[in-house]
Amino acid sequence: MTGRQLSILVVDDEPNIRKTIAFCLEREGHRVVSVSNVRDAKGEGSRRFFDLAFVDLRLGTETGLDLIPGLLSLCPWIRIVMITAFASIENAVEAMKRGAWDYLPKPFTPDQVRLFTKKLSEVRALEQQVATLREVLGNVHPEADLISESPAMQKTISLAKQVAESDATILLLGESGTGKSVFARAVHAWGNRSSGAFSTVSCPSLSSELLESELFGHARGAFTGAVRDAAGRVALCEGGTIFLDEIADLPLSLQPKLLRFLQEREYERVGDPRTRHADVRVIAATNRNLEGEVKEGRFREDLFYRLNVIRIEIPPLRERPEDILPLAERLLGFFCKKNHKAILSFSEEALQALRSHTWPGNVRELRNAIERAAILCRGDRIEVGHLPGTSGTPDTPGTRPSSLSLGDPVPLETIEEEHIRRILASSKSLDEAARILGIDQATLWRRRKKYGI
Repeated sequence: MTGRQLSILVVDDEPNIRKTIAFCLEREGHRVVSVSNVRDAKGEGSRRFFDLAFVDLRLGTETGLDLIPGLLSLCPWIRIVMITAFASIENAVEAMKRGAWDYLPKPFTPDQVRLFTKKLSEVRALEQQVATLREVLGNVHPEADLISESPAMQKTISLAKQVAESDATILLLGESGTGKSVFARAVHAWGNRSSGAFSTVSCPSLSSELLESELFGHARGAFTGAVRDAAGRVALCEGGTIFLDEIADLPLSLQPKLLRFLQEREYERVGDPRTRHADVRVIAATNRNLEGEVKEGRFREDLFYRLNVIRIEIPPLRERPEDILPLAERLLGFFCKKNHKAILSFSEEALQALRSHTWPGNVRELRNAIERAAILCRGDRIEVGHLPGTSGTPDTPGTRPSSLSLGDPVPLETIEEEHIRRILASSKSLDEAARILGIDQATLWRRRKKYGI
């Protein structure tokens, strides 16, 4: 078989037609479900994802035309091909008006059936590539080349490539800013699901109710503001990968539902009791100690074991110093192009500052430091004064005066960043830190991203 494996529904009241189409498509490697009537077709559509449906125009006393809107409401992404021995221009036009994708007159050959699946495989691949590219363009990662001279990092990359071809759940561990989302995208790209969609869900960014809807979808009227059905990220990533960032912050109320999905690949949309199935790979990431979260009762032990199938630990930047300067050079080239600058290099003092800094914010902190320097530099070299500090005087990256206090002549953002860092350092969890700061976890998550914490 060439192309993407499809889930296909065949609706025809003639047993021989159903068997012929199913045999033809299953030989090509597709998953096929065959039914003989409208009721069974809607039942299958409510339980599982379908890419394509072949629907007979006449189904006993019923008509396949009436089935088109029902299938589209259950599976908005489905493509419907009408098949009939009573082909006419009128029937074809009416089928298209109701939402059919194409029209196939009887008698037809196996090659004609295979042509539709080949065409749809190409369309699905293009749609998912566009969706993935849109997400990438909205969240540019110039550090995503994963080139490393560090033996520890090379070992991590080798492990990621080794497991990419499998469908096993992967747990990425590492400090904030080490590039866990970059690794997740790379694993997706290296694996056999690379033609499928890739989507990121940030667990701390939404309330429990909205996060469940974001993951699994919702039915119209399920809650205030749910004015239409929503498929959810899981359904939209069918055949692809979903990345659950900051999984330690997944609400306890949602953890059993994720556990069930990982075990059975089954779920329900919010406000809809019908059980659905999805073929999606899950990659999760956290900068927290999940074993500790389990002991504290904030994370389910069974969910931890289900996530911890393949464990990949990403070393912090301070443990791979040989990567700092090469990465800084690549980042400088990226931001010079982005900002139309012609900066050629770093001064020796700037290089020494980059080498000597411990980079608590890891690659994200380095990225922010180089972006700032590229914007501020007006010559052809980055000097140490272009690298960020927290006061009005030039400073090495990330150095912060321990005596910083209210009233110091520094920007308000500097005070906010320092205060958040101190609270996070003294708090047992993000939830506790958010309570002390008087903000919700979603706001704290955005501040951490902003400051590279």
